[in-house]
Amino acid sequence: MANVGVYGQRLGQPLRLQEAPSLITRSLRSGELAVTEIRHEDPLEGLSGSLPADDAYLVSLKFRDYPECECWERGRCVTRQDVRAGATYLYDLKRDPRYVINKPFHSVFFYLPRSALDSVADQMGSPNVGELNYEPGVGHDDAIIRHLGAILVEGVRRPEETNQLFIDHAMLALTSHVAQAYGGLQRITGTPRGGLAAWQMKRACERLESDLSGKLPLQKIAAEFGLSVNHFSRAFRISTGLPPHQWLLRQRVRKAKELMAVHDLPLSEIAVSAGFANQSHFTRVFSSVLGISPGAWRRETRPTAKCNSV
Repeated sequence: MANVGVYGQRLGQPLRLQEAPSLITRSLRSGELAVTEIRHEDPLEGLSGSLPADDAYLVSLKFRDYPECECWERGRCVTRQDVRAGATYLYDLKRDPRYVINKPFHSVFFYLPRSALDSVADQMGSPNVGELNYEPGVGHDDAIIRHLGAILVEGVRRPEETNQLFIDHAMLALTSHVAQAYGGLQRITGTPRGGLAAWQMKRACERLESDLSGKLPLQKIAAEFGLSVNHFSRAFRISTGLPPHQWLLRQRVRKAKELMAVHDLPLSEIAVSAGFANQSHFTRVFSSVLGISPGAWRRETRPTAKCNSV
């Protein structure tokens, strides 16, 4: 069965959407993972179209109540139940999941191909995951997916402010969680606990700092050391106390402080030079890290000019 990647417009078109924004990561060797936001306030009513068949799952976090949702699989109605905002639902793309559209809807969908679940299992030294355990049309109260979904949907809405390292890290965490919570994947004992060697740490930091915009894929950095993304991320966090994407944000803030200390540049220029998407993004991150806005920090730290006496 061909892997066609059911996200973005390939997900939105059967739901009769003009736009279906998405974020994509290739942090696993298995191919693409993606998150797509779908919403419609005045949908065209009727049974949704068929999604492309794929050996993959969609994991959906609902942001809006949907009373009496009629779910279909393999050409027949399998359940009609109320959908509650905050609930997580699973769909097997081999079963032709569809539903009757007759009310406004708003959800985020995570595309997880089986190859990604197998890749996670391989990295953990565990047997491959079988079929995920779920009942069609029955939701789960999953706090981890609720948290990751709320974060990633903000990234979908502001892609210019979302660095690739963060997307890689968040989608890898979500895939691992789904494999364990719904696929029975067992955590192995004896997982390496050490951090990176000194030379690896130096090289990893150099690679991350070489692209403060965060567009360098995590998989590419990990591959330089012959490590899986999971192993590299864990070792990097042990060595630095932060996951790679959070460490990179700190380096952007450090670079911005250096520029503000020696250059009288507009904050908008400093933001771009330090790897931020724009001044607004710069202000939010800087303020969250230091508890003070960039403008206030510059006023407080730069020496007051003194008049020359004659």
